[in-house]
Amino acid sequence: MLKKYIKLFLFHYLPNQIVSKIPIYFIRHFYYKMILKIKIGKGSSIHMNNFIFRGELIVGDNTTINRSCHLDCRGKIIIGDNVSISPNVHLITADHDIQTRDFSFRSSPIIIADYVFLGSRAIILPGVKIGKGAVVCAGAVVTKDVMDYDIVGGIPSKKIGERTRDLNYKCSWFMPFD
Repeated sequence: MLKKYIKLFLFHYLPNQIVSKIPIYFIRHFYYKMILKIKIGKGSSIHMNNFIFRGELIVGDNTTINRSCHLDCRGKIIIGDNVSISPNVHLITADHDIQTRDFSFRSSPIIIADYVFLGSRAIILPGVKIGKGAVVCAGAVVTKDVMDYDIVGGIPSKKIGERTRDLNYKCSWFMPFD
């Protein structure tokens, strides 16, 4: 029983209630890499006040995860290179099957390709794949895969446009005390 509480403290309470509030990114990144075993690519940053539900998280190069995001990694999250995730985005990989008698738990990975932009307060649900260069508008709820370079918005999200295919930028953003 004590072992269970120590694991909960190290992998749930400490990273979400203390480490995520440390205003120096390399201390947070050290904990995330060494204790939570998160793979964080070169030039990438996970900003303050993010909630990370333990599981597998892989972040590519030059990717920014802004403040106050909810990363439910129980079903695995893979994020590509040069991705910009705005504040308050929720990536949810697990839920309960409301149609089963026992309200059974289920999970499915979220895969986010290179050059994706997720607007503030977007919600990505279990099993969704977001294609290269796609844009998810602020407040959108994504329940189905998003094709390469599509712009989606709304609840549930639907295609509202298409993005240019000539993308060449990095989302490497290290603000002091963020």
